Amino acid sequence: MERILDVIRTTDAPSSLRSVPYNFGEARAGTLKADEWRTLTTVYLPIALVSLWGEGSQHRTSEVAANRRAVLDHTMSLVSAVHIACLRFMTVARAQAYRGYIVAWIRDLQVLHPHAPHRTNGHMALHVWDYLQLFGPVRSWWCFPYERLIGQLQRLPINHIFGKILLCLP
Repeated sequence: MERILDVIRTTDAPSSLRSVPYNFGEARAGTLKADEWRTLTTVYLPIALVSLWGEGSQHRTSEVAANRRAVLDHTMSLVSAVHIACLRFMTVARAQAYRGYIVAWIRDLQVLHPHAPHRTNGHMALHVWDYLQLFGPVRSWWCFPYERLIGQLQRLPINHIFGKILLCLP
C-alpha cells in the first residue's frame, strides 16, 4: 500500500486524467468514484506493482518471486481488459483481446486464490464482450447517472435493516 500511495503522490499525470486522493485508503479520503477506480487500476497500480514485482525486482526466495510475478501477470490481465474496454474506439480485434484477458483473469483467479468463491462479477465481465460488439466502446453506453444514483442510495441511513423501504412503495 505504501508503494501505491507513493506512486499516486509522485506521478505526474495529465490534467485530463481524473486523479486519486493522495490519502487513498484512509477513511477521510472518502469513497472513490468509478473514474477514480479506473485511474487507480489502469495507471497507478500497474506502475506500483511492476516496480515491486516486475523484471529485476528482488525477493527473499525464488518461490516468492514466482508467486509475486504470477500475481502481477494476473493483475495485468485485468488492467489490460479494463484499458481495452475503456478505449474510445472499438474493433472486433479489441473486443476479442478484451475477452482473452478477462477469461485469463477469471481462470487464473482460481489458480492463485483457490479458496476465493466465484462471484457474479466475473460472469458479468464476460458479457461485456457481447456489449462491446453490440454497442461499441464502453464510453458510449456506461451510465454516469446510475452511478450517481447508486452513490445516493449508498448514503441512505438504512442501518442494514432490509425490507422496510418497501413500505413506501405503492
